Amino acid sequence: MTPESRDGGELTATELYAILRLRVDVFVVEQKAAYPEIDGRDLLPETRHLWVGGEQVESYLRVLADPGGVRRIGRVCTAEDARGRGLAAELMKAALAGGDDVDWVLDAQTYVQGFYAKFGFVPEGEEFTDEDDIPHITMWRRVARTP
Repeated sequence: MTPESRDGGELTATELYAILRLRVDVFVVEQKAAYPEIDGRDLLPETRHLWVGGEQVESYLRVLADPGGVRRIGRVCTAEDARGRGLAAELMKAALAGGDDVDWVLDAQTYVQGFYAKFGFVPEGEEFTDEDDIPHITMWRRVARTP
């Protein structure tokens, strides 16, 4: 299984539809998190989308370019009927490949901290609750910097 990967400006309408469908199915319907899923960042040329599953996207994540050269992983999700197959782990490996020279950040739902820890992410700061009362924690994978 090789993940698909496209920058925001390269997505086809069919790909974007399938991605948004999965994100809404998981975050809005399953987790009952009514928030603005379409946030204006998906089609930016510096946003990278990774997924597996073709027309029926089974697992997905996106990488955003944050200020200061930081890369932000977000919207990590897997369809209910595709869970337990390691798809999100494969996407994380693909997203992080070649990115050892930059800092990475994500806001993890607290119950999946252990998953992100496997990829070198460490919690920083206090747990917080988003607008839908889902506990999160910010996690970083920082580059060792020498003066």
